[in-house]
Amino acid sequence: MDENMTTTAAATKKTSVAKKSASRSKNSKKKKGGTKVVIVHGKAYIQATYNNTIVTLADVNGNVISWSSAGSSGFKGPKKATPYAASIVVRNALEKAGNIGLKEVNIFVSGVGQGREGAIRAFNANGINVLSIKDVTPIPHNGCRSPRPRRV
Repeated sequence: MDENMTTTAAATKKTSVAKKSASRSKNSKKKKGGTKVVIVHGKAYIQATYNNTIVTLADVNGNVISWSSAGSSGFKGPKKATPYAASIVVRNALEKAGNIGLKEVNIFVSGVGQGREGAIRAFNANGINVLSIKDVTPIPHNGCRSPRPRRV
């Protein structure tokens, strides 16, 4: 009878430990000890629209390291599409990336907004070596029919 009580007590103890570990894994993030990831070469995607500028930093495989936009940097309204806002966006994205050792990037620019040039210049101003600049703005080859002209 003594043996039965110890086995049931051990079983309840195991289940309670399992429940605690399961709840801990859901709610809290445990830092993994180990080596720090250093990324020297990466890709920078700049999306410059008429209304906003978005900068995304990624590694060579395309995994996003950090991103920032003019709206998240505190600009509102038409100020989001300015070259100054684009330079602040690049600075914020590099700060979010932290000390990962990013030194050189290939830049892919999309869109026709004012922040295109400002963002590219900001990478040089922040000490990042720009290896290449590629324009990936989608251009239609007479695809969709354009809307009718307005009657004013």
